[in-house]
Amino acid sequence: MPNSSIKDEKTYEEIRKQGASKEKAARIANASANEGRKKVSSRGGRSGSYEDMTKGELYDRAKKVGIDGRSSMSKKELVDALRNH
Repeated sequence: MPNSSIKDEKTYEEIRKQGASKEKAARIANASANEGRKKVSSRGGRSGSYEDMTKGELYDRAKKVGIDGRSSMSKKELVDALRNH
């Protein structure tokens, strides 16, 4: 089902198949449509593993992306929520 706010539907669908959230897939697809895939992919990096982060760091990241209920989550729950957001 086409979404008018998605500028590169093919990229969006591929990113969603890899398990990314709708929000993240839309952000990447729209950036690649605006700037070109090669430029977007060249600036992408890798962050550390969630398991290597402290609960406080995970909480801050969850807060930044707007995960509800984060204050009562365990470290494992925060990791799961961040991966599936």
